[in-house]
This record gives sequence, structure tokens and C-alpha cells, in this order.
Amino acid sequence: MSELPEKQVKRLTSLIQEAETNLAAAKELLISIIGDDGSVLTPRSSQEEVSGKIVEGVFDGQVMIGPDGKSYPVPANYASKSKLVEGDIMKLTIADDGSFIYKQIGPTERRQIIGTLVQHDGAYYVEANGREYRILLASVTYFRIKEGDQVTIIVPEDNPEATWAAVEASL
Repeated sequence: MSELPEKQVKRLTSLIQEAETNLAAAKELLISIIGDDGSVLTPRSSQEEVSGKIVEGVFDGQVMIGPDGKSYPVPANYASKSKLVEGDIMKLTIADDGSFIYKQIGPTERRQIIGTLVQHDGAYYVEANGREYRILLASVTYFRIKEGDQVTIIVPEDNPEATWAAVEASL
């Protein structure tokens, strides 16, 4: 009989972890829609001709840092699907209607490595080559990877101090 409560505890623990992951994904999606400051960001196709303010900056793994040091929120789904890595040069067009349109204009040199997904402190990391690289929650949910899974990540070739990586594939 002692096995039944242990199974229930394991199942409850699993359900709580799944709920926390879903809640974090929902928060990340909300931020990608409304931005950190609460203003609505309306994504547009990069093919459209758009007039507005243009800012070039560097992707830091989560946001784009402009030449003035200001952070610009990059939608996590875009960063994940585009496999952006630290050091990528980006162009942000802030359209006249306030919408943000991002485009990668200068990818940094990359290399791929294989590692294992781990989670701690409410964030996801891939352990590879004796260190941890943080990855976006959007990548975890998109590739449906779980703790302990093997993944291929992309890291900048010329930045050994990089703390972020992009997920290439789940193995």
C-alpha cells in the first residue's frame, strides 16, 4: 500500500512542474505580445514596406541592445525559431503605428554542440562541454524537450563567454 502514495506524489510533482512550465511559457508569450512596458507590440511581416524609426543592435540571448544601451524586447518565439545567438546583429524597425519588426542582418559565426537539458532556478539550461548555456523557454516548449533529454545547441564561435544558446534540435 505504501507504493500508491509514492506514485501519487511523483505524479503530483510531475503535474506541478508541467504547470510551472506552462505558466512560464504563458508569461513569456504575453511579454512577447505586450512588451516589458505593457505597450502592445504588433508583429508584421518583414516583407512589408514599413516607414518608421530604425534601430540596429546586438542580440544578447534574450533582448536586442541598441547603440544607446537601451533594451528592446525580441519576441521569444521569433528568437527561438530564428535560432538567434548572442552577438547576432539585428535591425528593429519601429513602425509609425508603434509595431516592432525585427530582422537578423548580421549573424555571428556559429558552432553546434550536444548537451543535456537541465532546469534550476526557474530557468532551462543545456549542460555541454563542462558548462551550462541558458536557453529560451520558447525553445523548450517548441521542441517539447524535457529534463535529461539530449539536444543540439548553437553557440557563438567567437564568444567563449557566451551564456545563452539556441536550440537546433532535440535528439
